[in-house]
Amino acid sequence: MTRPPGRAPAAPRPSVPASGVRATARITAEADGRGGTALPVLAGDGPLAPRRTRGAGATARVTLVGAMSGPLGGDRIALEVVTGPGARLCVGSAAATLALPGRSAEPAHYDIRLTVGDGATLCWLPEPLISARGSDLRMTCRVELALTARLLLREEQVLGRYGEPPGRLTSRLTVRRAGRPLLDQEFGYGPGAPGWDGGAVLGGHRAAGQLLLVDPAFEDESPPARPLGESAVLTPLAGPAALVTAVAPDALRLRRLFDGVAGAEGLRMAGCSWVDKETPVCPVPTGR
Repeated sequence: MTRPPGRAPAAPRPSVPASGVRATARITAEADGRGGTALPVLAGDGPLAPRRTRGAGATARVTLVGAMSGPLGGDRIALEVVTGPGARLCVGSAAATLALPGRSAEPAHYDIRLTVGDGATLCWLPEPLISARGSDLRMTCRVELALTARLLLREEQVLGRYGEPPGRLTSRLTVRRAGRPLLDQEFGYGPGAPGWDGGAVLGGHRAAGQLLLVDPAFEDESPPARPLGESAVLTPLAGPAALVTAVAPDALRLRRLFDGVAGAEGLRMAGCSWVDKETPVCPVPTGR
């Protein structure tokens, strides 16, 4: 077979194994010795591309940009974030993560590991995870905190795109502080998860999430347990931490609920240690 003159050969398409993509992204933040935070490691492949964006004060900010669709069935994606002693880091994402069915019948795996050193602060504020119809995602987030570390972590799950039922989603969050368990919980939604849409779990809602604050300031005074409206509750943990758990009809109302808690309660509960008078350690958006 001949090629027409003047036409370059077509570039080969990257091959994707039937078992799915294998990819790992890494972010490392370190105190730079001048009151700021450096990012000596900022690397990613596959569907995750970490990019440094404009920070605030001493805080470095990283935005995760989706370089390809995913996670798809059979994919194994990992993200490792290390915030060294004294560093301040805020990690967000440019768009929601969309779990989709793939060529493989195997579930997709998305594993996140967050490590926060002594005197360090990490704000983990990604956009929601959307579980599309036919997808099957197993997601884990493991957090290791030093004794004097601070953490603000937000997780949001949206069950199905507009007008469609969700896929299968299993999400587990484990947090250890100074080597001791602080929080270990797992949620299961969608086909095969018993009772996920009943009154004891979602009660017909299609968005769920949690906001976790860990701060040594809670050692002296932890917030009391109480409801926050009709579909959210604040719970103090057995350590210097508070957990807000919420459900909502959609992603927009869930985010507005969390923004209100973070702005009106969450940051103040930590004795204003998350903010100074001029610049937030990690500004939390106020609505959309």
